[in-house]
Amino acid sequence: MKRCSWCEGNDEYIKYHDEEWGVPVHDDKRHFEFMILEGAQAGLSWITILKRRNNYRKAYDSFDPDLVARYDENKIQSLLNNPGIIRNRLKVRSSVSNAKFFLEIQKESGSFDNYIWNFANGKTIKNSWKTMAEIPAKTELSDRISTDLKKRGFKFTGSTIVYAHLQAAGIVNDHITSCFRYNEV
Repeated sequence: MKRCSWCEGNDEYIKYHDEEWGVPVHDDKRHFEFMILEGAQAGLSWITILKRRNNYRKAYDSFDPDLVARYDENKIQSLLNNPGIIRNRLKVRSSVSNAKFFLEIQKESGSFDNYIWNFANGKTIKNSWKTMAEIPAKTELSDRISTDLKKRGFKFTGSTIVYAHLQAAGIVNDHITSCFRYNEV
């Protein structure tokens, strides 16, 4: 069975690739989860975060943006002391402030899902990459979304992080054309 080469050699990566990556997401809680995890990943490998995903789920109240937006200094300190997550002060603090901005987008657009999918006119952008080397780290679309998020106050939402979100949430299909998931998602 042919897969995208980035996931080969690790069972967690394979499971994530085969079951989640690139599947269109239309759930705000899942979008918020990806935002926290992708922000935490900045400068690290995705497998580092994937291995800690369950720890993040527990630490961040199952990625409920309403709860995360209300985290106080005591909760932030408990996150910074939690060895199960990445304890970078800027990343942890930004996850809380980003939750507040996330809720603002929900109010403005009806849902974060409406907001993010609107950039792609509500449809998955299906690329036709033959090799992993062809897949960009960012695009004009991720640049536009990143710029808009930053204007709204978001942190750890650079174009590369946003593009990772677009890929993970199935807004962009970046499975290589020979991958068995390419036509499935």
